Amino acid sequence: MNVIYNSPNYHVVEYPGHGFEVIAKHAAKGTYLSGEAADRFKEYLTQAAAQDASIETVDEYLGNYDDLMTQPAIYH
Repeated sequence: MNVIYNSPNYHVVEYPGHGFEVIAKHAAKGTYLSGEAADRFKEYLTQAAAQDASIETVDEYLGNYDDLMTQPAIYH
């Protein structure tokens, strides 16, 4: 498990070889991406990092996943 992105609005964790967990902090909900969706997600994150994208740019992209975030985020 690797935390690969953390902003005031979103938290992204990579489970190498399995997928990504994306959490919207403002909604306290998240989703899990695997398979082709995870591959496309990783492509975007790699490109964003290469272009030194701003937090606002990445958060805007992650906002596209808000409708998929239906699982309650429970912090331990």
